[in-house]
Amino acid sequence: MAVKKIQDKNRKIAVVGSGAIGSSIGADLTRAGHDVTLIDQWPSHVRAMKTNGLQIQFKDGSQFQVPVKALNLCAMSSEQLEFDIVFLACKSNDTRWMAEFIKPWLKADGFVVGAQNGMNDDAIASIVGRNRVVGCVVELQAELFTQGTIQRNTLRKGTWFTVGELDGTLTPRVKEVSGLLGEVGRCDITSNIYGAKWTKLIANTMTMGPFSLLGLRNFEACALPGMMDISVQLGRESLAVGAALGYRIEPLFGLRADEFAGSSDDNLITTMKTLMSHVGGGRTAPIHDHLKGRTSEIAFISGLVSAKGRELGIATPANDAVTAIDHQINRREIIMDAENYALLRSKIGLPPA
Repeated sequence: MAVKKIQDKNRKIAVVGSGAIGSSIGADLTRAGHDVTLIDQWPSHVRAMKTNGLQIQFKDGSQFQVPVKALNLCAMSSEQLEFDIVFLACKSNDTRWMAEFIKPWLKADGFVVGAQNGMNDDAIASIVGRNRVVGCVVELQAELFTQGTIQRNTLRKGTWFTVGELDGTLTPRVKEVSGLLGEVGRCDITSNIYGAKWTKLIANTMTMGPFSLLGLRNFEACALPGMMDISVQLGRESLAVGAALGYRIEPLFGLRADEFAGSSDDNLITTMKTLMSHVGGGRTAPIHDHLKGRTSEIAFISGLVSAKGRELGIATPANDAVTAIDHQINRREIIMDAENYALLRSKIGLPPA
């Protein structure tokens, strides 16, 4: 849906959870002249941002550095701040407590944009109010291993968002958010935000889920014998659960409706291949978490499909397997390693590759 962009650079904007994705958004908005405060719980990253700003390095070799306003969570209690718009860019695991945390600094007519993977909008709404949430689907891959420095693996032309009101209406604030995110990449507007978010979740279960167990770059994982078949099985399961929940999938990543008009399997493969064309050289986000010794958010991706499948009586053996192995990695029972591909195939009930 094409809309005229609305921009008010007097608006006070917060990015809460300034990891790789939040920092990428915050840097572009700051560079465009918006009043942005980046808020994060990683002290050394905040210090680096306060001292040297943010250094954004793109995969094509281009880069820029921009001074930013950055605050640690613990510094907020002494700040007299109110925000019109909050981009909540934390991992799904941190959604509830971070939404509770930022709520006191949200203006009476302010709202939260959940710039996250997963289906977290209802959780955010339960804390700040349903009328104060705008849904958002994100396709932006970036890495943060050096404080204050972001390796952005999707160029602006390959970065894609869609935003929408939870009730599907077209409002001025959705147009405003679309304009803001248009500084970061392409941003569309949808009247089907739940369907769009579940479609992205399907794509994540096909890629992020299995790839995160292996520690491989996306193109390396895709090349494993039989991986495409596993990805399609994961997608079928996620699609079936979403359909039972009443979600209507739709084209993402800039795909046109006519490119999304084949069979269900065709659409799953098209979505996956389009996603991989944007992020093929990078590593999926849960790999970063495992490398840093943190709990991944796969429980809110593949794990959500498994949980809802059990509630609905829909078998989800592939998503169950991904969730179980991810849980073992999180508990340090096994390590993230390419050898987990054999374990994944075994748990799904497939023969060795």
